[in-house]
Amino acid sequence: MQVNWRQIHAARNSFAVLYAACETEGFVLGPVEAPAGDVTCYSLTSLNAARYRDEIDRAGCLTIVGGPHAAACPREVAAYADYVVVGEGEYTLPRLLADLRDGGEGKIPGVMTGDYYRPADTSVRLDAYPAFSEYKGYIEISRGCPFSCGYCQTPQIFGHCMRHRSIDEVARYAERHEQSRFVTPNAFAYGSDGTHPRFDKIERLFRKCRHQIFFGTFPSEVRPESVCGESLDLVNRYCANTKLHFGAQSGSDDVLRQLHRGHTTADVISAIELCREYAITPIVDFIVGLPFETDDDQRATLDLVQWVARFGKVHVHRFIPLPGTPLAGTTARTLLTETEKCCGKLALTGRLTGSWNDPEIRFLRRPSNDIP
Repeated sequence: MQVNWRQIHAARNSFAVLYAACETEGFVLGPVEAPAGDVTCYSLTSLNAARYRDEIDRAGCLTIVGGPHAAACPREVAAYADYVVVGEGEYTLPRLLADLRDGGEGKIPGVMTGDYYRPADTSVRLDAYPAFSEYKGYIEISRGCPFSCGYCQTPQIFGHCMRHRSIDEVARYAERHEQSRFVTPNAFAYGSDGTHPRFDKIERLFRKCRHQIFFGTFPSEVRPESVCGESLDLVNRYCANTKLHFGAQSGSDDVLRQLHRGHTTADVISAIELCREYAITPIVDFIVGLPFETDDDQRATLDLVQWVARFGKVHVHRFIPLPGTPLAGTTARTLLTETEKCCGKLALTGRLTGSWNDPEIRFLRRPSNDIP
């Protein structure tokens, strides 16, 4: 049975992970730029799903779709795909392929097909699966998040309990990179429950990795309340990055409470000031246009954006109501004229990036070649 993987730039790390997981079970995912072979697999986000819907619907082969959008909207996706992998794919996808190869109907836990669906009966232990094999990717060191931020799909897909790849396994895969970058919802939560840092485990990880480490930068951002003297000292002593990326999201404590962020604006300000003390440049994310954001809330965010831009760089993005999140189905509010003018001015100076007008620009921009 020939199994292919549809090349999509946004899914390149998923390809590396699932290629390795399928390879261990005897399935080699061939990268393709159109559906082909017996089976073609897709990983879709909620912002690119519409682009591939017709292609999947018209495909002349069996189609399997997973990814964040499939996990959030399985019935919608099942209307045009043959099989939908709901949630984590490392165990479910090879299991589904084996069932199809052996003449089954693909009716297994974690897969929706037609009117059939049973929730997955397993969760993924990261050490049980390779981080990557032939196709290199970032090393996923943690999965899950104990927080319930209103805009975020992560805990909806991976759960609220954090799971970690062991130090020895992370170090083993890091040997294959001259520079190691990690995937995690909060780098400073490695080895912990997500709310009580274990900096001793992070230091043990750093000592085990022999090549350059980038930690706390994309795609392993941190949370502002985890930025402290101990965490920044570890970055300065062991890591190659001189920048730290974290989310403030709003300059209004009322908005942060409604988002269930679990931190305050004071935590953000403290993180910025500590970064300055440790000669680390802060890169800070903000969301504008949240549905319950008042004019005063947005102005408070704008004030904080301008203050942060004096000492670091800012990413500002328009709110996107992602399916499967607590804020799904809501509508982004209009931006104040002063917000648009300020963001544009800071962008011209190189202090601000993002897509505060058109939220899809950030996610739908394509390189000239969709190779992962």
